[in-house]
Order: sequence, then C-alpha cells, then structure tokens
Amino acid sequence: SLRYRRQLYISVSVAHNYTQLTMGIDVYYAPASPPSRVVLLTAKALGVELTPHIVDLMKGEHMTPEYLKMNPQHTVPTIVDNGLALNESRAIILYLAEKYGKCDTYYPKNLKTRALVNQRLYFDFGTLFQRFADLYYPMFFGGAPLDEEKKKKLDEAFGFLEQFLSDNKCVAGDSYTLADIAVVVTVSTAEVVGYDVSKYPKVAAWLSKAKTSLPGYEVNQKGADAFKGMVDFLTKKK
Repeated sequence: SLRYRRQLYISVSVAHNYTQLTMGIDVYYAPASPPSRVVLLTAKALGVELTPHIVDLMKGEHMTPEYLKMNPQHTVPTIVDNGLALNESRAIILYLAEKYGKCDTYYPKNLKTRALVNQRLYFDFGTLFQRFADLYYPMFFGGAPLDEEKKKKLDEAFGFLEQFLSDNKCVAGDSYTLADIAVVVTVSTAEVVGYDVSKYPKVAAWLSKAKTSLPGYEVNQKGADAFKGMVDFLTKKK
C-alpha cells in the first residue's frame, strides 16, 4: 500500500542518514607529515572522530588514480566527509571547527579574535613553516649544505613568534585556538631536528606547556618523532 511504501521510505532514509552520521570522516595522511599532524591534532582538540587511512608516500600511494580523484594535487592530508573531498590542512581545520566544533573556543566567533587567529594561521603557513621548509628540506631531501641566509630568515620568524607570545599567553590570545595547533606542529618539528628553540624563552615555555596541556598532543609528538626518524635515515644514506 501507499502507506506501507511511505513508512518503508522513511525507515530507509533514517537508516541512510544514521549511517552517514556514524561513518565518521575519512582522513588520508602520512604520520610524519606536519600538515597531516595539524589535522589530527585539531580533530583531537575538537573531539571529532576520524577514520584513518595512512598514505605511504614512499610507495607512491598519493599518485594512484583513486587518490588523484580525491586530491589532484597529490598532497597529504585529504579528508572525505559525506561526499566532500578537501585538502590543504588549514582549509580542513577551519572546516572541522566550523562544522563540528561544539563551542567556538578553537575558532572564536568574535570577529576581532577570529581575525587574529586567521592572521597567525597565515603567519605559520606563509612565514614560519615556509622558512623552516626553505632551510631544512633542501638539506634533508637534497643533501644541500646549511644556508646561513635561510637560517637568519627562520630565526627572524621565530623572533616574530616570540613577540606574539610576549603579548599573549597563547599564539592568538590567552587560550588555545587553531593557531596554537598549527604553530605547535611547526615548532615541535623544528625542535626534533635540532633547531634551538631555547633561544626564544617565551616560545620555549609555551611549547613546554602545550606538550602537557594541549588535548591529544601525543599524536603530534609521535608524528614529530617519526619525522626525525625519517630525517635521520635520509641524512645517513647520503
């Protein structure tokens, strides 16, 4: 009957929606990758459940047709949430905070505070992490010698961060936000490969506190240690 068909349709729809809700968000990542760790740490802080899929970059799993369909840029991380495939770690964490944040602690709705969080995220991506990569990646992956000019540029970026932390307890205010998550991944990665963070007392104190008080921090430390292991392996091979 029509009534039975309607009830059946409603039951199937409810079951389908429930499946969508309980499937979780798929994340494709490499544990050592700093951008991957930004996403994992954000999910921990927000209490968002992720279904993990490790992408073995050494085996070229990021270049398979299936992966390229999700992410033509063949980078990690990528998330897939209810049909939406999204890459670029900062875009992902903003999406997670906007959609799943139970409160606005990590990505405040206050316009001025949010603007500051955004600025710090851009600072990390375009200056701090970029200068870290500019200095270290040619050394790690190409056997290049230390470039003193690039070292000075990274020192300058850490000096900016020291100044930010002189005015606030955290990177973008007095409580943890997405900015702290992004920056702590960069700073901890620099630390494990031998960069002297102790030259910046405010940064060193903030990092030390974050290691014990930022929710789920251990997921970042494991990845940072894996990054160091990869670097040690690559530099010994040369």
